[in-house]
Amino acid sequence: MSTESNFTTRVCCIGAGYVGGPTMAIIAANCPHVRVAVVDISQRQIDRWNSDSLPIYEPGLDDIVKSVRGKNLFFSTNIDEEIDAAEIIFVCVNTPTKLFGIGAGSASNLTNLEKAARNIARVSKTPKIIVEKSTVPVQTADAIQRVLGACKKGVSFDILSNPEFLAEGTAVRDLQAPSRVLIGSKQSPQGLKAAAKLSGIYAHWVPAEKIITTNLWSSELSKLVANAFLAQRISSINAISALCERTNADVDEVANAIGTDPRIGPNFLRASVGFGGSCFQKDILNLVYLCRSFNLNEVADYWHGVVKMNDYQKNRFATNIVRSMFNTVTGKHIAMLGFAFKKNTGDTRETAAAYVAKKLLNERANIIVCDPQVTEEEMFRELKYTVGLDEETLPDLKKLIRLTNDPYEATKGAHALAVMTEWDCFKTLDYSKIYTDMVKPAFVFDGRNILDHDGLREVGFEVHAIGKRGTGPLRYIAK
Repeated sequence: MSTESNFTTRVCCIGAGYVGGPTMAIIAANCPHVRVAVVDISQRQIDRWNSDSLPIYEPGLDDIVKSVRGKNLFFSTNIDEEIDAAEIIFVCVNTPTKLFGIGAGSASNLTNLEKAARNIARVSKTPKIIVEKSTVPVQTADAIQRVLGACKKGVSFDILSNPEFLAEGTAVRDLQAPSRVLIGSKQSPQGLKAAAKLSGIYAHWVPAEKIITTNLWSSELSKLVANAFLAQRISSINAISALCERTNADVDEVANAIGTDPRIGPNFLRASVGFGGSCFQKDILNLVYLCRSFNLNEVADYWHGVVKMNDYQKNRFATNIVRSMFNTVTGKHIAMLGFAFKKNTGDTRETAAAYVAKKLLNERANIIVCDPQVTEEEMFRELKYTVGLDEETLPDLKKLIRLTNDPYEATKGAHALAVMTEWDCFKTLDYSKIYTDMVKPAFVFDGRNILDHDGLREVGFEVHAIGKRGTGPLRYIAK
């Protein structure tokens, strides 16, 4: 057991959410000489980090947290105390899309970030290195510096940008063996010294060639651009999937053919019902807002097209369910396999499943959702805050949709099943048994293209998949 005198560096992380918790756990695991404190105003969140049931699910995270918790990793609500004691402060608060006012629907809401900066200024008595971990617009560091300087005279603050590049479901692997660690700083002697201090922490497990240093503005912009480029690839292949369905081409074969070109590569060319999660749409809309702020309207329109294509894909999938089932799903039972936005996470933020569910519920379908990590509370919260469905807007909501952990219960008596999340467990279900227990004709709508479609057809299912032959409306052949 380490004592306080054994620690050479003290780190504080403000925000115990998806980024802060895992990132600090990895730092603690690789740097036993560093005391890491994760603080949050939510007692419930902190209690869960200190329990056997962590607030987020990530493969491997549970073991890492338990191996260092209470040794050099601590979770608490003692925010002021930990800020005062820390040399390096990571700011990992939420920066959601604004819902009102100037920039509503696209700009980032930086209220939590400013509150954190003001609290740091109020508490600090010694110099601090402030690390932006939250996703922020370009030049936010300058705003933080102005707030700190105005609120606290006589204490020096160095601002660094250190954006996260985590993929949910593989976050532990991404942190343990990152493709890169990006650190932006002012190009002054003091700024470069602060960057070197942070680099020294990462250097305990990250190879030097993967630690990239830039100026502050390049680092802040790189996070938005990275997510925009990844989302762009998904929207691009999804656009082609619609054409494949009309022409009898196969989107997986097309993706493989173009992905073998080293200039393109195979990653993020998997057609699906659409991307979700807390980052892609939020960051692209932020980028769009920034471009419009600088009167770069053509650039803004280009990137906004990525989001519009994603919305089109979700709507197209839901519409195809209705049209394929004889233009009505009213009163029909639809089993939705998966609600998380991707496998290996319980995160439901901006999940495509919520958008598809809303369209089907508006048609008065009966939906039973099956997901191994999502709770009913999380499902209803997502339906409310992302797609505006609650018992005020749809009084029968909790009668029309419910959740179970048993896929055979979800599909029993169903007219159709729709795969919304690519959980591996859905690939190995007994679809012969499922078919026997379903209403005929029994439909499969594979929104992730993970099932054996030919095998399902042999069983008797009518199968509709993204960008595949035999799916979609009547074919149009160009003359």
